[in-house]
Amino acid sequence: MDTASVTLGEALAGLDRGDWSSEELVSDLLARIEAGNGALNAYLDVDADDALSQARAADRQRARGERAPLLGAPLAVKDNINVAGQSCACASRILEGYKAPCDATAIARLRREGAVFLGRTNMDEFAMGSSTEYSARGPARNPRNPDCVPGGSSGGSAAAVAAGMALAALGSDTGGSIRQPAAFCGCVGFKPSYGRVSRYGLTAFASSLDQIGSLTRGVDDATRLFFSMAGPDARDATTVTLPLPAPEACRREDLKGVVIGVPKEYFPSALAPDVRAAVLAAAETCRALGAETRDISLPHTEYAMAVYYIVAPAEASANLARFDGVRYGRRAAGATSPMDLYCRTRSEGFGREVKRRILLGAYVLSSGYYDAYYLSAQKARTLIRDDFTAAFRDCDAILAPVTPSAAFRMGEKTEDPVQMYLTDVFTATANLAGLCALSLPCAMNADGLPLAAQLIGPAFREDAVLGAAAALERAWGGPTGWMGRRA
Repeated sequence: MDTASVTLGEALAGLDRGDWSSEELVSDLLARIEAGNGALNAYLDVDADDALSQARAADRQRARGERAPLLGAPLAVKDNINVAGQSCACASRILEGYKAPCDATAIARLRREGAVFLGRTNMDEFAMGSSTEYSARGPARNPRNPDCVPGGSSGGSAAAVAAGMALAALGSDTGGSIRQPAAFCGCVGFKPSYGRVSRYGLTAFASSLDQIGSLTRGVDDATRLFFSMAGPDARDATTVTLPLPAPEACRREDLKGVVIGVPKEYFPSALAPDVRAAVLAAAETCRALGAETRDISLPHTEYAMAVYYIVAPAEASANLARFDGVRYGRRAAGATSPMDLYCRTRSEGFGREVKRRILLGAYVLSSGYYDAYYLSAQKARTLIRDDFTAAFRDCDAILAPVTPSAAFRMGEKTEDPVQMYLTDVFTATANLAGLCALSLPCAMNADGLPLAAQLIGPAFREDAVLGAAAALERAWGGPTGWMGRRA
């Protein structure tokens, strides 16, 4: 058995047939982590004994004839999602030593379905970054080329899946933090609609934008995890009670009768030629599968980055106020007063990028600037949402790039935060509008780096995205078929 290329679905089928046990699966993954994590830094913490204990318990259940949809399936978890008893430090010094007291709702639902939790994956501190270079535990690297970033903020999850150190992983997406690393590493990255998966137990970055999702080797695995996690939760008032889509609608074989919109604003002159070619080739495949492609316009896209980098830091500055050295996590030594304690703890505990965003957020919310910045951004956010509402009257899903280029080199953008922020230019709009979106690897460029296309669907129409992605993946020869395609 070689877990390097096995999908989650194939692993579960093998478990059902008795080809291997969950303990064997986990043991193989642990061996791969031990051999490869030193170079990639995809995992921050792995408790091998606990993972094997969970796997043996799953095997005993199976031996008794018990069954569950994910029984014995090992998953990796981003370091900002609570798993009871495990570290949840958000790759930050300020939460060193913190252990989660309970499971996040998404984790509890996966646990109920039999999942095994391998370990904690690296990330940009508090999910604030696009390259996983802003981790207090050191950067993660891209397994396709270790000189390149794996993307962020869920870069550790993407790297673990792409490197064969996880069958699938959980991530969070606030402005593209699942889809962008998936694109850079060659995984499927799926962000459900806002409100579809509970955020209870996810350490908040920007509460009106955050969403838990998955990074997987294939579309069917993303669908499987989506149905396992989705649904209303009394502990998260933003979750919706709308019915889930029909599972069969998420597993299409063709795109007959489907209209795919192609937004002109997502193909600027600065878009890398290989990314442009790969996405347009994906549009051609859509047509070959029976879809109609239609040029559309999302005219307020030009305001997306300004809106996102006002709204997200504003919410972050409020959410991160709780990390003060009083209740949990790091506490600075030698403080002479409560104010001195707060200042020392936060100065020592937060990294440069987190401090930058807290300051930005505090500024745009401050007296005299609230109306000019935060209120104006919320009005522009409404216009962006209205653009999508109008577009979906004429199309079922939207096809666009995920990123302006393939993975960039380590250190290339860390000294220029604006250039780093612009890597989210095609992904943040889906978060601002509360839509579902998916990154699908579709080709390799001349340097051997993955290229991806993004599918965006209406809110709560995950079937429109997953179904189209499933048809495209099948047309290209399955989950690894994209590797044989050149842009």
